[in-house]
Amino acid sequence: MLDIHHFTYGSLTPLLAYIMSFTGSLLGLQCAARARAGRSRAGWLVLAAFAIGGTGIWVMHFIAMLGFSIAGAEIRYDVPLTLLSAATAIVVVGIGLFVVVTPQPTLVALLAGGAVMGLGVAAMHYIGMFAMKSNATIGYKLPMVALSVAIAVVAATVALWFTLRVNGFLATTGAAGIMGLAVCGMHYTGMASMHAHAHGSGHGGPVAGTGAMQLLAPLIVGISIVTMLLLIAVSLTAIERDIELPPLRAATVRPAAEDLAPLPKPRVAPARSAADDLAPPPPPRPAAVHVTPEHLAALSPSTARPTAEDLVPSLPPHVAPVHHAAEHPAPDLEPGPQSAVISAAPVTGTPYWPTTHDVPRRR
Repeated sequence: MLDIHHFTYGSLTPLLAYIMSFTGSLLGLQCAARARAGRSRAGWLVLAAFAIGGTGIWVMHFIAMLGFSIAGAEIRYDVPLTLLSAATAIVVVGIGLFVVVTPQPTLVALLAGGAVMGLGVAAMHYIGMFAMKSNATIGYKLPMVALSVAIAVVAATVALWFTLRVNGFLATTGAAGIMGLAVCGMHYTGMASMHAHAHGSGHGGPVAGTGAMQLLAPLIVGISIVTMLLLIAVSLTAIERDIELPPLRAATVRPAAEDLAPLPKPRVAPARSAADDLAPPPPPRPAAVHVTPEHLAALSPSTARPTAEDLVPSLPPHVAPVHHAAEHPAPDLEPGPQSAVISAAPVTGTPYWPTTHDVPRRR
């Protein structure tokens, strides 16, 4: 049995692997949060699948593989199988996201999406391991393989639950940290299930494939740069949207009665008929009677009630006063002098309207 080293470069490769897994998970959660808002749901979920499956899982896996070595054996990688593992990670994560991130998610959808995504991640891991070629014989311990698959399913379910429930920057950061730990734990558990043996007494011939640095370094660097730029773009988009939005103001609440009150009706002048046009104009209002002390003195105490003639205004000398005796008979009043006195009264003094208080009533 050959010695297997998972940390050939010390803590550098596991630390970089965790950073990339954390970054991809953080970007994927932010994209999933925007997909939950209902705007461009499909586009945001595709970006989330690339972020979580491509950066958070696949890039993390092969950064960790840069620190993997077998003592006395050569390791190379099959390019088509390596790219197939990357495509598998992105596709299964996208399927899980599209199943779970819906307007009304359910527990059944969460468990089904977690199972599909977890099994797909485990398949990605072992496809990537199968893409690794060596002149040593590599085997796996089934209990550890089963444990790594179980960890992958649980980690995928938790990741999908985070995409549904996490809001806010601090909560998203904490969820991304947990997802990074789960993905790294799944990877190193699967790697711990490996064991290597030499071919007979020596090693085999030359190994076909591409070296790790020749294949993985350009892919990892390119995907990492794209991920960082996408993360910065998503963050700046959120900041610009927060700045451009006007501040919220309290709405002025009006009572319901005011909202339901009818509008004032316009005033329309009444229609005039032909009879109204031919009718005579109304008589003018009579002028005030000027009463002097001589008028009051001329009134006899026995005459208690004034008549209509007493209230008629003074007329010019050539106009005879109009009497309404038929309408208002007043037998008790003395004829003649009283009317003459009132008619001849000069228009001087203060205007005054006589009342019943000014005329003594008959006892």
